[in-house]
Amino acid sequence: MANIKQQIKRIRTNEKARQLNVSFKSSLKTAIKAVYAAVEAKDMEKANQSLSFAYKKLDKAQAKGIVHKNFVARHKAELAKAVNTLK
Repeated sequence: MANIKQQIKRIRTNEKARQLNVSFKSSLKTAIKAVYAAVEAKDMEKANQSLSFAYKKLDKAQAKGIVHKNFVARHKAELAKAVNTLK
């Protein structure tokens, strides 16, 4: 444990940020899984809604610096490809 007051504060701040990031990543994974579930159920309307929500989550994660831009691009392409199989 740190002895310096400012470092103790940084440790607390970093832990809060880490927990927020973990929570956001979890909700991101859930949004992605919802798209695949809708595709498997062959529900076009639900798939489009889930896709839109997943795109929003991916863009937000990139803007916050939680995930890399290539991660976002790859997942957007994969999700769009999966939804387009329903057409």
